[in-house]
Amino acid sequence: QVQLVESGGGLVQAGGSLRLSCAASGRTFSRDIMGWFRQAPGKEREFVGAIRWSGGSAYYADYADSVKGRFTISRDNAKNSLYLQMNSLKPEDTAVYYCAAKYNSGTLYAQARTDQNEYDYWGQGTQVTVSS
Repeated sequence: QVQLVESGGGLVQAGGSLRLSCAASGRTFSRDIMGWFRQAPGKEREFVGAIRWSGGSAYYADYADSVKGRFTISRDNAKNSLYLQMNSLKPEDTAVYYCAAKYNSGTLYAQARTDQNEYDYWGQGTQVTVSS
């Protein structure tokens, strides 16, 4: 049974940092696209960023414009884990953050996968609150 479990959310002041983690289990995710999405109160869930396999042992990360330069996605395949380092946080970053995985048997995607409907597995989410 595939499971994604997020952790690391919390309350932080504007300008601060948080690091979210996502622990994946149930199978190997090394070629899967692993992404982060978020949903603020009263808004639709939106793409934050994702990291995709680009051949061999290489990966490439894509980001939403709103977080580019502030957030960094990384993964540790040995631990089946995904991370989101969030720096220079703003009140508008307040949301529930979700980890997601898009199954991939070996396709080399040339573009970011930003559509949440493409993702097969989801975590329960972790709350991030940024106070002003």
